[in-house]
Amino acid sequence: MSIGRRRWLVASLLLAALTAAAIALAGLIRTAPAALPARPLAARSALLLLTSLPLVFGENFTLGGGGSPALTRLEQRYNVKPIALTDGPSLASFRLLLMAHPRAQTAAALVDLDDWVRRGGRVLLLADPALDWPSARPFGDPLRPPPGFADTGLLGHWGVTLEAPAERGAAKARLDGRALILSSPGLLASRSCEIAAAGLVARCAIGRGKATIIADADLLSPELSGDGEQQNLDAVVAELDRLER
Repeated sequence: MSIGRRRWLVASLLLAALTAAAIALAGLIRTAPAALPARPLAARSALLLLTSLPLVFGENFTLGGGGSPALTRLEQRYNVKPIALTDGPSLASFRLLLMAHPRAQTAAALVDLDDWVRRGGRVLLLADPALDWPSARPFGDPLRPPPGFADTGLLGHWGVTLEAPAERGAAKARLDGRALILSSPGLLASRSCEIAAAGLVARCAIGRGKATIIADADLLSPELSGDGEQQNLDAVVAELDRLER
C-alpha cells in the first residue's frame, strides 16, 4: 500500500470515528422542550390550589412576604384560587386542582375529592414523603409544613403506593425531556397507572377524571435555584397542561 493511500485510509477511519462520536454525543444531549407560554388574562382558566407550603403567603402570613416564583409561574397561565379543604363546596364548578403537599384532609373531604375526580375532575398532587423545604418555624408548629405527605388511604384507593427515599439529599431526574432538581424524592409504583421518570410520577385515569402524582414537593422551592428551578416549574406547568386535555 502506498504512503498516500495509507494516509487516506487513516484519515477516513479518523473521520468515521469522529462522526460516530459526534452522533453518540448528540444522542446524549437532550434539549428540554420550550416552556409553555403565558396566556392572555381572558384565556386563563381557574386553578384551585391547596397547599401547606408558603407559596401564596410567607411563613408569617403577611401580605409583604407573599408570593413565590412558583405562584408567579402558575399565574402566567391560570387564575389561581386557594382553598383550604377538598370538600364538595370548594371543588364544585371547578375542573383543575393542584394539591402541593397538602395537610391531612378529613375523611369526608377525601370522599368528596375522590367523587369529584371520578366525575371528571383533574388533580395534580405533589405528595412528598420526606419534605426538605426550609422553615423557620419549630417542629410541631401547626403552621409548619408537615414533614411528610399525610396519606390516609387516598393513594391506595387510586392504586398507587408511595415509598420514602432510602437516602435523604439532592437528586436529579428527567421528565419528558426536562431536567429536574429534587430533594429526597419518593418512589411511586402502580399496576393501573402510567409510571414516568423512574417512579417519580404516576399518571392515573380515575373514572372520567385524571390524577397525576409527583413524589416530591421540594421541586417548587426557590432554594433549588438556577436553570433547574425554571425547568422544575416548567415541568409542573406541563403536567397541569396535560391534565387539561
